[in-house]
Amino acid sequence: MSFVVPAFAVVPVTVSSQFLAQQPGNGDNGGQGEDFGKSSPVGFLILILFLIAVALLVRSMTKHLKRLPESFDEPAEETPASAEEAPEAPKAESEPVAKAEKPTAKSD
Repeated sequence: MSFVVPAFAVVPVTVSSQFLAQQPGNGDNGGQGEDFGKSSPVGFLILILFLIAVALLVRSMTKHLKRLPESFDEPAEETPASAEEAPEAPKAESEPVAKAEKPTAKSD
């Protein structure tokens, strides 16, 4: 697929493309000076610290994952027939609970 520019727009497109393709003339070179792309010892130290932190996090996560059960599904319950045969727990007698008396308001 080719892009065709109409004849009346050739000069403006050509001029604008030449202007946009120029490098900055203020000596900045777009941030690509003498030290562009070089790292410092501080950056290397930060990288090593991040790698140590990742290793410790992986180790901790592995310990936690080993403690998890095989499955979080509920264990299969016994059949209802065997549940009926089980002796029932004795029912606790419900005793009436005495209501606490309301404190009277003190008047001075």
